[in-house]
Amino acid sequence: MEEDEKGFTILEAVAEARRCLNCPKPMCRTGCPIENDIPAFNHAVSLGNFGEAISIISLRSNLPAICGRVCPHENQCEGHCVLGRAGKPIRIGKIERFLADFDAENNLNREKKIEKVGGKVAVIGSGPAGLTVAGDLARKGYDVVVYESESEPGGVLLYGIPEFRLPKDVVRRTTKKIAELGVQFVTNTMVGTDITIDELLKNGFDAVFIGTGTALAKSLDIPGVDKAGVIQSSYLLRMVRLYQDGNVDRSEVPIKEGDNVVVIGAGNVAMDACRTAVRMKAASVTVAYRKTVDFMRAAKAEYDGALNDGVDFKWEHTPVEIVGNNNQAAGLKCSTPEGEVILPANKILLAIGSRPSANILNSTSGVETDESGYMITKEKPYGMTGRRGVFAGGDVVHKPATVVLAMREAKKVAKGISEFLEAKKLLGE
Repeated sequence: MEEDEKGFTILEAVAEARRCLNCPKPMCRTGCPIENDIPAFNHAVSLGNFGEAISIISLRSNLPAICGRVCPHENQCEGHCVLGRAGKPIRIGKIERFLADFDAENNLNREKKIEKVGGKVAVIGSGPAGLTVAGDLARKGYDVVVYESESEPGGVLLYGIPEFRLPKDVVRRTTKKIAELGVQFVTNTMVGTDITIDELLKNGFDAVFIGTGTALAKSLDIPGVDKAGVIQSSYLLRMVRLYQDGNVDRSEVPIKEGDNVVVIGAGNVAMDACRTAVRMKAASVTVAYRKTVDFMRAAKAEYDGALNDGVDFKWEHTPVEIVGNNNQAAGLKCSTPEGEVILPANKILLAIGSRPSANILNSTSGVETDESGYMITKEKPYGMTGRRGVFAGGDVVHKPATVVLAMREAKKVAKGISEFLEAKKLLGE
């Protein structure tokens, strides 16, 4: 799968950056969850100082190549740009993406040698939150080890976002850059099963960060949901990733050529699933959503992409039952303002949200959750759970959000972990 949108050339990036008004009160920066100094890096780009621009971004972000591609810019930085009032906001995301790609090709931003300060941190999960905490703490001089259950790091960035939105070589070079800070990655290791948090703390780690996200997909409580052909969208995305990497055969991908597919949901995962089904050569792809388009949670750019791919959208279609012959799905019965209808489909993809796994909790004491299974953390030190030295952040605490929102919270937790480690030193622990 080729990447949907091409990046800027040097001339295009410079021309776009020169459109920036360098506002005295930059609303673009207000709209950025991690408060990237957008006017400053735009100014550097406008002068051709790409190395300086990359250094400015690096002060706030460990994942610029990723944020430049998958952030909902129209709701964040670009959505707050004053030039947006005329319908022509600065394409901030594409400038950030250009800089990250230019840096990767030319190796401009070389990190200074980091002086070790003492203190060892285990990070569980290598998605946006885990990578952010690992990068921030490594730059402060702490020893960081990241534990990942999959065969390579990247988490949802690698296995949950399709290639046409986020090429995997971009994720791999991002994790490589974080490894170059001294971060160690331990893969094929499930914390809670292969090793416990108790064992990590006994084995010399001073703090543990849980950034495992929401690994369990939610299901629908309607008749027929257990029929063959009903598939979690997250499973489809993961299997396509494995197939593209040559790790499984095409037959293992649950969408076959010629399938008629209905996707339930209208968030970004639903958009990724329906667009992936198109690329897997489904005969038809329809999205069914119980509300109107105004309540759609997906980014407009992803919705527009799905429309361009030929996906059909059925608004105000509330799933009632999955119908079929014997145990095979044949369609989705929906309640609509006009009455009940059946959308024919032999494959029905669920994309109605996810929740945290209890795997870690079952092997760890002192970590509390709310009634929905999300971890409860403190304000001081920020992000610490009820278990001393055990922190959590990202979607496992704040419910599923965007990459950059997970990063924002992770940066605050990284600061909390640093404060905790420094307090331990002062106390001589």
